[in-house]
Amino acid sequence: MSNAFTISGSIYTVTGTVKNKDNNEGIEDLHVLVYDKDLLSDDFLGIGVTDASGTFSLSFDASKFKNIFDNSPELYFIVKDAGLELLNTKDQYIKNANEDTPPINLMVDIVNDKLRALINPKPVEGWVGGFEQSNPAFGYNPTPDLSSLDMLKNMANIDKLERQQKVVWPEFSWETEPGKDDPKRCYQMFAPDISRLGYTKEGRVYSIICPQQGAASPNFGSMNVEVTVTGNRGWADETTKELAADMSVVGKIWFSKSAQKKETVKVFANHFEKKGLPFPSSKAKAIVINTYNPANPSEKVFPLTRGSSTDFPIPDFAKHEGLSWSLGHLVVKIGAIEPSGFEIVDKFNQLMLDVFNIASGNMLKDGNTLTWNVWFTAPELVDQVEWLNHAKKWRESIDADHGSPEGPGTDARHFDGIPFKPLKELLINELPKIIAFTKEHL
Repeated sequence: MSNAFTISGSIYTVTGTVKNKDNNEGIEDLHVLVYDKDLLSDDFLGIGVTDASGTFSLSFDASKFKNIFDNSPELYFIVKDAGLELLNTKDQYIKNANEDTPPINLMVDIVNDKLRALINPKPVEGWVGGFEQSNPAFGYNPTPDLSSLDMLKNMANIDKLERQQKVVWPEFSWETEPGKDDPKRCYQMFAPDISRLGYTKEGRVYSIICPQQGAASPNFGSMNVEVTVTGNRGWADETTKELAADMSVVGKIWFSKSAQKKETVKVFANHFEKKGLPFPSSKAKAIVINTYNPANPSEKVFPLTRGSSTDFPIPDFAKHEGLSWSLGHLVVKIGAIEPSGFEIVDKFNQLMLDVFNIASGNMLKDGNTLTWNVWFTAPELVDQVEWLNHAKKWRESIDADHGSPEGPGTDARHFDGIPFKPLKELLINELPKIIAFTKEHL
């Protein structure tokens, strides 16, 4: 059996396996985060992703860990499935890892891994098909033209839904510093099984549920963000594992229940209530951020199309070819806040959006482009009552402070796996904005 390490010049490569301790079988699509243990601050070395046999491999330069006190890495591993931590070996780290280090075999328990329970291994029976083929313009020749279909209200035809594909892996990407020479792109998987594609057994799409996520602010607490679908039209074809849909969406931000217990939020909420002004305490009262098609600023409809985005490189930790059943992607341009009709409310909403963007790395900054790859599990039957209640359950459950009902998403990371860290900027920029607003308006 080969050893765990190879060293070529300054490049170190570590290889190992992750297996299920219940049956000793390798587990695919787990993230293995590798660290060098130090006295003051541990060095993050990179992320490996397990293949079908459970094997992972990653390389890093010696400059990531070497200093006058440290010539060999002291390695430990954190194994995650999306945001769920399955193993942390920090207390059993490998001292002076080198080419004589024996094989690395990590054993994990996935009994409580909710994401794995969401994966449907094969499509449920009952597929008929034919809707895509009902109009030659619907197909990829080369681009689907769905304009002959009416844009439907997203929750108006739940009684027609028969089949669904769950988005177990909603992978988002955006530039944290748009407009700069180095825009520092981020990649983040939102929580699993919020998003769904719902359609008939012939393949006509009638409803699409899009993702939600949370971002935490030091002074305001957790804020929820949802990509809300306002209209849709399209098709899914289970035979080819393809889809094409047009969507209209808006971004919505509101305070979570936990945030509304914070004194800073209470002060603003009470002031707005006394003045009879709307306050973003729920999705119904949320701050609304307009969006538009990147190719046409006057167009509010966006295509959801087959395959992955090709506008930028995708890191291995944001891919799921081995477990997913199909893949589509969507691109939207972020616009300005929808005016409320009250000047003070608009200024407060802009303050909240600025705070959210500091916390999230400009995810919803005016002019930025938000892209997501949606990795589906195999088709299932729809429970129409459950579908109606699904989005509501998430709205009342997801919270950046407490996670989400079906397991957490991942941390925002750059292409090399290094986490996006907004805290320093938050502390510097957030509080002065809040103080200035309070002095002017309260």
